[in-house]
Amino acid sequence: MIFRKWQIQSLVVLVLILSLTLCATVEAQSGKGTIKGHVVDPSGDVLQGAQITVEQIDASIFTDVQGDFYVRDLAPGTFAISVTYVGFAPANKTVDVVAGQVTTLEIKLEVASQNEQVLVTAERAAGEAEAINRERSADNVVQVLPADVIRSLPNANLADALGRLPSVTLERDEGEGKYIQVRGTAPRLTNTTIDGINVPSPESGVRQIKFDAIPADIVESVEINKTLQANMDGDGIGGSVNLVTKSATERPTVALAGMGGYMPILGGRGQVESTATVGQRFGHDKRLGILIGASYDWTGRGIDDIEPVSDLATLPGGGTALWKDSIDIREYRYYRSRWGVAGTVDYKLGEGSNVYARYLYSNFKNYGDRWVYSLNDNTPGIQLQGSNGCDPDTGECTGVPSFNTQNRRPNIGIGSVILGGKHEFSSSWFSWDASASRSYLENVSPGTAGFDSTLDTSNCQFDPAATKSIFRPQFNSACF
Repeated sequence: MIFRKWQIQSLVVLVLILSLTLCATVEAQSGKGTIKGHVVDPSGDVLQGAQITVEQIDASIFTDVQGDFYVRDLAPGTFAISVTYVGFAPANKTVDVVAGQVTTLEIKLEVASQNEQVLVTAERAAGEAEAINRERSADNVVQVLPADVIRSLPNANLADALGRLPSVTLERDEGEGKYIQVRGTAPRLTNTTIDGINVPSPESGVRQIKFDAIPADIVESVEINKTLQANMDGDGIGGSVNLVTKSATERPTVALAGMGGYMPILGGRGQVESTATVGQRFGHDKRLGILIGASYDWTGRGIDDIEPVSDLATLPGGGTALWKDSIDIREYRYYRSRWGVAGTVDYKLGEGSNVYARYLYSNFKNYGDRWVYSLNDNTPGIQLQGSNGCDPDTGECTGVPSFNTQNRRPNIGIGSVILGGKHEFSSSWFSWDASASRSYLENVSPGTAGFDSTLDTSNCQFDPAATKSIFRPQFNSACF
């Protein structure tokens, strides 16, 4: 059967209307009620992962990212509720449930004691307390890295931030983390999602995401699921990394941060990093929330590098010795820039019902230049076991100096956008979303040029007597 576009859209609308009608009918007939609660700290910030216990039905649930919780299908009557959160004193409430209605409950937790108040309200400790409560409330083995903890350390990118978690190791690229490995598994066995939506790799033929392409402080938190659940994709058997975008809270948000550095190599190379987050809820009842965050950093890293190659040589008079048969004199210069933007727009339709749009985009220009000058030893009568360019029978070496240079200009991008909603009723709920994600890698092949010397370099020789360090071997002037 063939459906036209408008027919498909009409069918979707019809199914949605029928679903809403069915939910409403079930609610009217059930005679049950719902408790809707909101948990905050003394300053009014929401507490995600707070544990809610309803004593009469022996049930425990946890607050969501907005600090809300719902207890459905309750018979009319009086219920005792207790709320616990690591670092805060427990709270006990009594609430009356009415059939067919949603009873709203606002709960503010206080710190356990004056001594603990400093611990909980300090920026770093508050982030760690949030992580502990979210890990405790999860149905699987998960570790959480909140934004407060990410910003507390000078992480160059998201990979460097994730590398601070237990059982997470990094594959580095010229000093910065690039790929992550969870519990020792290969990077390709760890998948990446943004707000639960899979993100493709920007590299052709590679499954893993380049986390050095994403700024460290552009997300609200990072969750590493170390055990899969039934609703997760099977391509993350090593682990699944979920990036959670920022969203507006009950209080206005304005956060600005920056840092800088300097490296004296190659005439001086600077580094700068800056980030900003602005958000607020609007309207009389704060139904509309808008938040946007942006980050930018630039790294001017430089490297002076000497790479000698050792070999075991047979000397003319007999005997053997450790010999430096070649050496590379290298210089690297980087111009790395990384920027990203992310945020959320959401609107509350009613108690527990909202629609939202979330987005994240990052761009990484991994620019760099390389210069390499290579020397080869031509000492007569030296028999090298490795035979680096030498005749293995005669021991003659005729290698000439060479020079090569390379400039790379890869441009990497990762993006995701999600439209969705959640609708709560007294005894039922449903959610929906539509999403798209894209990654790309441009200018993959670097420009490279190589040159060989045309001079007579037969007298280019390694000088063991002048060498004071095996890491900086000396060659005579005929090599240059």
